[in-house]
Amino acid sequence: MLSLTLERQSWAHRIPVGWKLAALCGLTFFVFPLENIALLTLGIGGVGLLCASLGRVGFTASLRGLRPILWFAVIILGYHLLVGRIGQGLGIVLRMLLLVGAANFVTMTSRLSDMMNWVIWALSPLRRLGIPPERIALAFALMIRFTPVLGQRAAHLAQAWRARSNRRVGVGIVAPLAVSALDDADHVAEALRARGGVR
Repeated sequence: MLSLTLERQSWAHRIPVGWKLAALCGLTFFVFPLENIALLTLGIGGVGLLCASLGRVGFTASLRGLRPILWFAVIILGYHLLVGRIGQGLGIVLRMLLLVGAANFVTMTSRLSDMMNWVIWALSPLRRLGIPPERIALAFALMIRFTPVLGQRAAHLAQAWRARSNRRVGVGIVAPLAVSALDDADHVAEALRARGGVR
């Protein structure tokens, strides 16, 4: 498992994780209804500059973090091209790239333990309803940890497809990818149960 967090410290690492997550949340609410292609492109450029400020290693890692969504981008653009709504499809892809790029920047410049602690603190009122925030924080951490794993697994399946077939990689890899993800989830659940779970 590869972590998205950069070991090399930067100016962004010194910003409290709560502020970065709040900014990411605000950006999400602003970007989702946005349909202006020029503004979305400008936003992607801004995120690119932020990632570039982390150095070559940080910028390369940010580009690598976008790989898992490239297949979705191609499928979305292909579908909207077929139905004659390429502008709408382009807007969806640009929003996706912008938000995933911003999320990658936050995870690269934040320790996972700090993010978990912040989630536990933010959701602490749920204790009154009998909902332990530690479980939600663990689910949050697992989602961050396993997203790059699924992207890497999809890349391996695509390579195996190309090695055995002359046809282009298609939706045929979706089923084995889903089965693999479920198998990983079972292993993680067994490991958590063996360690007493999360209270």
